[in-house]
Amino acid sequence: MTAFENFIGFNPWTALFTLLNLVLTFLILKKFLFKPVNKMIDDRQKEVDDIFAEAEDAKQKAETMRADYDRKLAEAKETSAQIVSDATREANRRSDEIIRQARADADALRDKAGADIALERKKALNDVKGDISRIALDIAEKVVERELNADDQDRLIECFLRDMEEQV
Repeated sequence: MTAFENFIGFNPWTALFTLLNLVLTFLILKKFLFKPVNKMIDDRQKEVDDIFAEAEDAKQKAETMRADYDRKLAEAKETSAQIVSDATREANRRSDEIIRQARADADALRDKAGADIALERKKALNDVKGDISRIALDIAEKVVERELNADDQDRLIECFLRDMEEQV
């Protein structure tokens, strides 16, 4: 079998040493290569998991902030609508008050003007009455001085009318 062993190249001692060498190499690689590589892979996996967790937290915070922003925006819109509504209501109330005051002022001015007109009319009537009284006295004086005929009466009337025109 020596020729067969030489042909195939199977030597049990070589196979045993090769197997022992393989086991020893595996144990050394396991101790010095696989453990650090596995530890590095586990650390890297932990970093990736932490990054994903932080990203998820950031996403949840962003969603919370967006919901808060939307809520505040809706509140701001509601507040602005309320302010506009209040301002419109106040403007309408103030407008009505100004119109009411203007009407009251106009009524007061109209009443005062009416009173002034009545007073002026009364003064004018008193002046006219005074003028008529004077004229009547003048006529009465002229009538008393002499008796009137038709020509004298016409002349007196014309004189009276001329005096009236001059005074007006």
